[in-house]
Amino acid sequence: MEIPYKIYLNEDEIPKQWYNVRADMKNKPAPLLNPATLKPMTAEELEGVFCKELVKQELDNTTPYFDIPDEIYNFYKMYRPSPLVRAYFLEKALDTPAKIYYKFEGNNTSGSHKLNSAIAQAYYAKAQGLKGVTTETGAGQWGTALSMACSFFGLDCKVFMVKCSYEQKPFRREVMRTYGASVTPSPSTETNVGRKILEEFPGTTGSLGCAISEAVEKAVSSDGYRYVLGSVLSQVVLHQSVIGLETKTALDKYGVKPDIIIGCAGGGSNLGGLIAPFMGEKLRGEADYRIIAVEPASCPSLTRGKYAYDFCDTGKVCPLAKMYTLGSGFIPSANHAGGLRYHGMSSILSQLYDDGLMEATSVEQTEVFAAAQQFARVEGILPAPESSHAIRAAINEALKCKETGEEKTIVFGLTGTGYFDMYAYQKFNDGTMSDYIPTDAELEKSLSKLPKIS
Repeated sequence: MEIPYKIYLNEDEIPKQWYNVRADMKNKPAPLLNPATLKPMTAEELEGVFCKELVKQELDNTTPYFDIPDEIYNFYKMYRPSPLVRAYFLEKALDTPAKIYYKFEGNNTSGSHKLNSAIAQAYYAKAQGLKGVTTETGAGQWGTALSMACSFFGLDCKVFMVKCSYEQKPFRREVMRTYGASVTPSPSTETNVGRKILEEFPGTTGSLGCAISEAVEKAVSSDGYRYVLGSVLSQVVLHQSVIGLETKTALDKYGVKPDIIIGCAGGGSNLGGLIAPFMGEKLRGEADYRIIAVEPASCPSLTRGKYAYDFCDTGKVCPLAKMYTLGSGFIPSANHAGGLRYHGMSSILSQLYDDGLMEATSVEQTEVFAAAQQFARVEGILPAPESSHAIRAAINEALKCKETGEEKTIVFGLTGTGYFDMYAYQKFNDGTMSDYIPTDAELEKSLSKLPKIS
């Protein structure tokens, strides 16, 4: 059967339920711990920080499907279903027998997959009668998406943006402000934890861990506000399952079964969402897939981190999560372009990786942008730096097929566009971009400060 260049689903094929992969996991993710008592966080404790309904989703390890509320479903219709694209031109350029597909999530104004969860979290905040929400953002994709979602529901949105991204991506910042959000470079002097971090690390360029600390403090100290997060949490992976569910429906339409599924990994939301239904089949013994998480060599939590309980933020005000981590105090190099800056990984993905159900690899920044450039020139989409990690790995796997003659089917997630990332592209084109890989000593210094929890 001839596969079209773009496989579009009908509007009525947008998933009406989110899939919770935890329901099929034999080994459930470890619970979040209260940093004061070291006991599992209760719903009541979490509701002081997060929206009530989102807490229910966060703690539910057994319900396989959650209905998508009509208001969210109707919003999805504005930009979903997103296309699954057969990368014919990339295949030809690589001269590979591999068949390559990518799920393109950049066809909305926010430019990325982040809107899938932003609209859900804004909906539940509005339904709870809140005034607004606070959050952090790294490269700015999550902040952009959340500002749009909050504008749609008439909520105030306070964003703490990692300082180096705030300075390097002014236009991403301005999109957030256009949608009504306030944007503060982090660490800042607006919060106690921000001032403390600035005192301890003068001149720091910031990290997601820093920005999370500030956003949480702002939420708990502001009446009528709650904190929302764009990745890492189980509730976010749940919302992002729409990506994988649509991907599987599109592939099934043409009888295509992927051999390899690839996604970039920072906190784990897009990768977790892309692989969700496929991992579910794998967990139930119905099918098998090779699943690869791709992370930056400058922030390699899966490939070089430790699987342990750690604080979710630099200021150590958030719960402890068991995850692959580089230490909550780890701050990526300032020359790190794009997102994927978080020191840890989703507890769901960490457990799946530790159980040997998926692989992980790290790639260097210049190789990532070389892949992005090649992809842009043949497929016509300028990819986000985050997405380009998955492109790099997909190209590598396709070239292996060229060497062996195997006709494997590769699917990867193209999480968004890179039109607000031109500062990084300029550095690459000018030949001034460099790679930075943290030394073992640097990582050990950060990891040595992990909380001592048996």
